[in-house]
Amino acid sequence: MFYKDERLALFIDGANLFAAGKALGFDIDYKLLRQEFIRRGKLVRAFYYTALLENEEYSPIRPLIDWLNYNGYTMVTKPAKEYTDSAGRRKVKGNMDIELAVNAMELAPRLDHAVLFSGDGDFRPLVESLQRQGVRVSVVSTVRSQPPMIADELRRQADNFIELDELRDVIGRPPREPRDSRFDSADSSEDT
Repeated sequence: MFYKDERLALFIDGANLFAAGKALGFDIDYKLLRQEFIRRGKLVRAFYYTALLENEEYSPIRPLIDWLNYNGYTMVTKPAKEYTDSAGRRKVKGNMDIELAVNAMELAPRLDHAVLFSGDGDFRPLVESLQRQGVRVSVVSTVRSQPPMIADELRRQADNFIELDELRDVIGRPPREPRDSRFDSADSSEDT
C-alpha cells in the first residue's frame, strides 16, 4: 500500500522496535530499513526515538545513536529517569510517546503517509488524528511474538498493518557466524 510519489515519514519507537525484533529473534539493519522506505516513496524524514541514561559512563545504545545520527535519521532523545520501585528494584523510565506524537502532528501537513514502528496502543489517538488530516498510517509491529507486541486497537485503527517478521529478509541483519574456537588462540609454536 505504498505509492512512489507519496511523501512519507518514519516514526520509530526505538525501544518498542528493538523489543519486537528481539522477540522475533533478529536485529534490525537500519541502513537497509531506510533504503527500503526510500524505495517505497519519497522519504521526507526518518525519526528514531529513545531515552538515554545520562549517568552511565558507557551506554550500549550510544554507538547505534551515533551511527543513525550520521546516516540520515533524525534522533530524538531525552534523559531517562531512574527510580526505585516499592519492592526496592531499580527501574528506568523513558517514555518518548509525546515527542513522537508532537513530531508526527507537526509534519502531518507535509505528509501523505506516516509509518509508525510501534505496537503501543497509546498511539491509537495519534493515528486517528493523522487520518483525519488526510495522512495514511501504516503500523509496523508483530502479532507473531508471544504475547503479540501490537495492541489490537492500534492495529484496527491503522490503514495498513505491516508484520515485522515479514520484513526480516529485507531489513534484518544477517545472523553472525558462530566463531570457530580453533582460531581464537594463536599457535605460539611457530615462533620457536
